[in-house]
Amino acid sequence: MKRVLLVCAAIFPLLTCSGIVYTILSLFIAALGASKSQIGLLYTCGALAGAITSPLSGRLADRWGRKPVLLGSMALFAGVFGGFAFVKEYTQLFPIMIAEGTAWGGLGASVNAMIADLVPQQKRGTALGLYNATWNLGWIIGPLAGGVLSDHLGFRTTFLLCVGLISVGIALGAFLLPRGDGGPSGPGDEPSARVPATDTPWWPQGPPSSSDPGR
Repeated sequence: MKRVLLVCAAIFPLLTCSGIVYTILSLFIAALGASKSQIGLLYTCGALAGAITSPLSGRLADRWGRKPVLLGSMALFAGVFGGFAFVKEYTQLFPIMIAEGTAWGGLGASVNAMIADLVPQQKRGTALGLYNATWNLGWIIGPLAGGVLSDHLGFRTTFLLCVGLISVGIALGAFLLPRGDGGPSGPGDEPSARVPATDTPWWPQGPPSSSDPGR
């Protein structure tokens, strides 16, 4: 469980910064001259990018390991938030929002898989609960901090501060996180203790055959 806490510590700056940024982002986009519909379209582009790239991110996390995908996603978030600080027109946000959605896809695919790898099966609920608590804590601190910082420093400086905080999280992750390559994490999580193959989801291998009596 200590390694799960290290994962939570590494991503906490990102989760806090997401609370900061997304509290003020719509106000920032509106200040650039975007209408409500255009703001909605920007968010839709990000969500669509996340939906498309999430399966690919999961495959990369299986092939390369969870840690490289997680750190890459965090670095992409830093680039996205830095991009927010330098745009002059709302139309320049479309590629940035696509990158933002891709970053969310990579984060979701890698961090959950890493946590599942790090603990025995019977403790995964507890481990994921710690991760969710970290997420909520970031969003307890982030929105208030985002409002205060943007009031006193402005939108762009606030975005750049978030880049710095995420960079701290990346450095922590690079030194502290295990690779998370999907191997057994301990005696309680040996392959024999895992969920039987017949209980795994069918969709990665394609739709079930109608001739398969086990389906």
